[in-house]
Amino acid sequence: MLAWGSLLLFTRFVPPQTVLAFAAFFLLLMLALTCTFAPLAYAFGQRIFASRRHHRITWYYALRQGTLLSFAIVLNLILRALHSWNIIMALVIVGAAVIVEVLFLARK
Repeated sequence: MLAWGSLLLFTRFVPPQTVLAFAAFFLLLMLALTCTFAPLAYAFGQRIFASRRHHRITWYYALRQGTLLSFAIVLNLILRALHSWNIIMALVIVGAAVIVEVLFLARK
């Protein structure tokens, strides 16, 4: 809630006129999305891995998956703000995120 509140206050009080303002906005958005998606991924992970043995691993996976998903969303939004977004780029970004997740899972 704190990350979403900071994003709300930032958008209310800082005009989007400089590159630094855009960068700060997208960093705050990524933080807020990560803080939203990581607990959701953890809840889904607890449903799948009911064992107490996977407790620490599930938090790590949830944080990684939440960060990766928020990074993909923010990257698409940055491309959209630059008027460079199209569906092919969105599919490439999603494909890259899937490949990164598979590589992290294959590492263990």
